[in-house]
Amino acid sequence: MYLHPNLSEFRSNIEHSLNKTCKVCYTKKKKTLTKETEVIIMTTKTVTVSSVRHNERDVQRLVNWMTGAAWSILTIGILLCLSNVQHFSDRNPSLMVGLGFLVGSVFIYVIRTAIHLVHSRMQQSDSDDIQL
Repeated sequence: MYLHPNLSEFRSNIEHSLNKTCKVCYTKKKKTLTKETEVIIMTTKTVTVSSVRHNERDVQRLVNWMTGAAWSILTIGILLCLSNVQHFSDRNPSLMVGLGFLVGSVFIYVIRTAIHLVHSRMQQSDSDDIQL
């Protein structure tokens, strides 16, 4: 239940947002709204088809961005590893950071591949549902 100190103001706000008149029932003791009004307020949200299409473009953009990021991080890692390879030790900071970049690029590429596979299977299952 929604408690509101000024029910007439609340009623006008509801009528303005719904663009139609509605009945607001309340008891004079508690001034609470009934469940009928709660249902009217809760059923105003809708989903549009354009948001679904926008999501498909966002996933492809994310996959492309992650591919580029993985390759650039791999290149940075190789350059850092080769910059000071003569001192091959765990105390060589550029070698250790370069190895971290190499491992990180593999993780980014694996996550990119997983996102791409899940999205393509989701599209395939949606198209299979439409054909049936």
